[in-house]
Amino acid sequence: MAAVSQAFKGFLLPALRSSLYAGVSGFGSSCCRCPLGAKRYLLTDNVMKLKEFQHRKVAIARNLLGTKETYFKNLEEKLMQHKLILKEELKTLLHLCDSQDDVQLAKNVIYRYHAENRNVSFGKYKFGPLFMRLCYELDLEESALELIKEQHLRGFFSDSTSFNILMDMLFIKGKYKSALEALIEMKNQDVTFSQDTYVLAFAICYKLNSPESFKICATLGEEALIKGDVLSRRASCFAVALALKQNQVAKAMSFFSQIMKPESITCINLNIIIHIHSNMLETVIEILKDAAEGNLSSFVKKQEFSEEVDWSN
Repeated sequence: MAAVSQAFKGFLLPALRSSLYAGVSGFGSSCCRCPLGAKRYLLTDNVMKLKEFQHRKVAIARNLLGTKETYFKNLEEKLMQHKLILKEELKTLLHLCDSQDDVQLAKNVIYRYHAENRNVSFGKYKFGPLFMRLCYELDLEESALELIKEQHLRGFFSDSTSFNILMDMLFIKGKYKSALEALIEMKNQDVTFSQDTYVLAFAICYKLNSPESFKICATLGEEALIKGDVLSRRASCFAVALALKQNQVAKAMSFFSQIMKPESITCINLNIIIHIHSNMLETVIEILKDAAEGNLSSFVKKQEFSEEVDWSN
């Protein structure tokens, strides 16, 4: 071990500092850390669609016949008189909400609407993501979690996007236990996992970094294999990192072996750490030495590493 340490200090680290790119250093509080302080959140704009939602809110408010107050009053009267709530009325309401009080009315309308239409199919339109984007905008993640767990609304949040947006907003706020609650609720409601779900699930488990969260991560990974779901490289990296933090090296190797294209800086760093944890230090030295000295064909992509990996997060 002493010889390995001397090799790192005397030759490899100086060479790496001068010739290798310092890439992603770890998994940050709300995103994966990137060079120059850039951030990559767990869900992309194509999923979140917050700007699209906000633009739609402005357009609906501008084209509304009458005032927002009058519209809300009319909906409150419909609730009191047990009149039918229309699909377009609920859509408009969700785009007009600007406060927690507004959202409370929206929740009451959602209960009524779902009770009236739980057995009616409206094609591909889903209200769940729309409500979650509203809660995201107004910082009402706890209200969103409470509603998605409501037994009387089973089926209203029947899509993965609703749960993914909820888990993302809880994750960003550092509410990892609540995010895990949302994940467990999603599974209990038999909502199909998407690629984004696995990324969120493994990132949440990584942040919790406990034997229990590792067990959940491992179980989800095994179930994905059984179902034939191919985990994304990003999801697998979180799983590998968690396994390493829990000193489950064999499981880390298993997760890593499932990565289809492990050429990213993060994957290469994780592979190095796996080798170190496995006491395969000679192999580590050879990998780093070859990369530092450039002993590769010009047709082979040069491996890149971070100088250090931050496990404190």
